[in-house]
Amino acid sequence: MNRRENLKLLFTGSLGTGLFLTGCSPEQQALPENALLAGGTIGGRTAEEKQRDQELLSETFFTDDERKKLSTMVDIIMPKDDESPAATEVGVVDFMEFMMKDQPGYQTPMRGGLMWLDFEADEKFSKSFNELSESELITIVEEVAWPDKATPEYEGAVRWFNMLRNLTCSGYFSTEAGWKYIGYVGNTPNAWDGVPQQVMDKHGFKLEEKYLAQYLKMEDRGTVIQWDDDANIIG
Repeated sequence: MNRRENLKLLFTGSLGTGLFLTGCSPEQQALPENALLAGGTIGGRTAEEKQRDQELLSETFFTDDERKKLSTMVDIIMPKDDESPAATEVGVVDFMEFMMKDQPGYQTPMRGGLMWLDFEADEKFSKSFNELSESELITIVEEVAWPDKATPEYEGAVRWFNMLRNLTCSGYFSTEAGWKYIGYVGNTPNAWDGVPQQVMDKHGFKLEEKYLAQYLKMEDRGTVIQWDDDANIIG
């Protein structure tokens, strides 16, 4: 699977109920807005909230072995391409580490899924998951990445992979690289090129000829026009 195929699946398949899912099971809980807290650096947080963030960041949930599994999985879900970095490069595993402590309901299903990876790797290849080759990794991922194609015995593993995929995308698209990838620009002012000519014509208005050279200059959008005491544009 490449990144484009992953995104297509994310927004048309397993995320039919929304990227930030709602419901009762851990993989369907709404993630907090601006979930990637970066240690309480987001503006507007109270001292108590910042202290809680620091306490959570000081704890460790994943083992080194589990982090290695997660690093492999999140980079399969969101790999590096020509336009943006891989999930591990923007700290998605660290995001998941925080979420496991911030939302403890994720802990049991997440750890169970990571254990399942080893079970499946042993069943199929007589290896641990972290010992698998790239092609062997993809064999296991393909069993659970496409919910409509998965066989009934993988139902639980599919739910876990959906949770993992949702968390991966939630973490990834909480970063500057993720915003850039999807073209999100945030709260930025729009450019305004003045009243449309057809509206001016309709109401009988016309720009003064002597000012035409100074109107609507794209390169001067950020420049504040200066006026003299007689209300004439200076410049």
